[in-house]
Amino acid sequence: MNNPIEKTLALIILSLGMTLISFYLSIKPLDKGSEERVKKNPLASSTIPNLPGSSVMPLRLIPELEDLVGFDEQLWGKNDRSPDKEALLKSIAQSLRYLQTDDAAAVYRRYPDAEITRDRVIRSLKRFRDLVKQSNSPTELQAAAKREFVFYQSIGRDGLGNVLFTAYYEPIHQASRVRGPEYRYPIYRLPPNLKFWPRPHPTREQLEGKDGLQGSQGRLRGLELFWLRDRLEAYLIHIEGSARLQLTDGTETSVGYAGNTAYNYKSIGLELANDGKLPLEGMTMPTILEYFKKYPEELNNYLPRDRSFVFFQENHGGPAMGSIHVPLTAERSIATDKSLMPPGALALIYASIPFVNSASRIEYRIVTRYVLDQDTGGAIKGGGRVDYFLGTGKVAGDRAGVTVGNGQLYYLLLKK
Repeated sequence: MNNPIEKTLALIILSLGMTLISFYLSIKPLDKGSEERVKKNPLASSTIPNLPGSSVMPLRLIPELEDLVGFDEQLWGKNDRSPDKEALLKSIAQSLRYLQTDDAAAVYRRYPDAEITRDRVIRSLKRFRDLVKQSNSPTELQAAAKREFVFYQSIGRDGLGNVLFTAYYEPIHQASRVRGPEYRYPIYRLPPNLKFWPRPHPTREQLEGKDGLQGSQGRLRGLELFWLRDRLEAYLIHIEGSARLQLTDGTETSVGYAGNTAYNYKSIGLELANDGKLPLEGMTMPTILEYFKKYPEELNNYLPRDRSFVFFQENHGGPAMGSIHVPLTAERSIATDKSLMPPGALALIYASIPFVNSASRIEYRIVTRYVLDQDTGGAIKGGGRVDYFLGTGKVAGDRAGVTVGNGQLYYLLLKK
């Protein structure tokens, strides 16, 4: 999630950043057994939702973790994919690097739960790293985690532990360093005087025009960073917060989030539904992309409705970065609301995630997976939202575009 503002709905709603969640208001449930587990959740007695301004803590210590959670088979290879134990260890190392910074120290001094400290998070990551290296099976790792750690569960969107999961990714686009007949739609670098812009900030339409081609006529003049062939591709980079660019001179580079105007993201998918152009039920990113492919003139109507605007920096081929300024790891990094959740911490997710099967078709599988909380997003608000980073390229994008469903989120901390 590179772009803490829009990556959130990340391909769900063209974050929901990435991971655009607002596009997806049709929510896939977990299987019947999973729904029953939610009903039996220890938090079920609490009916107080985690609403803005509420004094209810977003995380609750639970007495024990159920047997079906914490069994991370992917570490040893599962779902037609190679084992990714090294990817998890790498992601843990990235979090540990962040936790040694002054920024991390300042964040944890302000963290509202006195039981969740930076020192405890660091010790927890180091011990879990050792357990991952020592364990020979998912059963062995699960048993060790239950023996040595306690689990804090997000109270979710409803106070019952239900968390809405979406996904985001790093797209790959063709681009040019210079404007030309084919490459007309720019993305922009951060204005050096943005913090002095009077508020309210200019809207998207005021900055680039209804057609996306008027940026050179105003505040954005001279700030063009790269040029894209397609306006929707340029906008998708705003949503995802990062991209890899294949340039016309044969080289490749990358861009990442650098800043944004002071507006919340507005889902154009929801706008299409409100106008009766697409049904809300079953709406996905592929549905939205297909609509604009069929009616490209509608981009001039709908993109300006999202008043927010994102600025970028060239990362010269560097990886997609999270909001805590560490590289994201495919399927091992998540984005949450960092005003509530502990940055860099070890988490455990239980959710329905789409995979591409051997027949090249998307199918959903219930997964339980250890992840690191390393990113955030403008549409990722409250204790009931998680955006899951799926990696780079088309397959990751195909999966992210149809990821949306209920699940559970837990954080692991060493017992005292």
